[in-house]
Amino acid sequence: MDFQTSKNLGGIGALIMFLGPLLSAVNAFGGLLSIVGFILMLIALHSFADHYKETGIFNNALYGFITGIVGVVVSVGAFVAAAISVITDIGITDWTNAAEWFDTMATETAIELFLELAAAAITAIVILFVFAIITAYLYRKSLSLLSSKSGIGLFGTAGLLLLIGAVLTIVVIGVVLIWISILIVAIAFFSMKPTEAESTPQPT
Repeated sequence: MDFQTSKNLGGIGALIMFLGPLLSAVNAFGGLLSIVGFILMLIALHSFADHYKETGIFNNALYGFITGIVGVVVSVGAFVAAAISVITDIGITDWTNAAEWFDTMATETAIELFLELAAAAITAIVILFVFAIITAYLYRKSLSLLSSKSGIGLFGTAGLLLLIGAVLTIVVIGVVLIWISILIVAIAFFSMKPTEAESTPQPT
């Protein structure tokens, strides 16, 4: 894959990821588009890893992607397991019987079980938060390496902003920073230019 195709794939992929959340508000396919955009960007990073002879550009992004998936699976699994345990311990035999349901919910035991469920939810969020920071750190390493090799400082800026956003995801501003960092990545890809040696045709 040539340099121009790689940069276009990366820029378009990042731009699709940036537009994904906006499209999700009006269409269920917005999330799917974000995944497609990320795959395009991964392909571009793999190409640039070969181009610059720096495997960390692609490997760190791939490890970040895997870490993110593991984080989601672990956090959701922990919460589902706790929820199943709580539902089992409540002891309601007929969930269609409203009277039995309300009588059980009024007991002290039921309240304790729901507090356990709330604690499980908080634990799942903490797990997801930790994995999100690790994922952002790996993405930042990938972007920092690409910034160093390409000379495009915006990659490094985007990586730092992404990491700060991950740390601040406990508040809304963190999500906004991550979203902005994706736009900066798109701009950085489109700003890339081959070196003079690469752009000059070699004599036959």
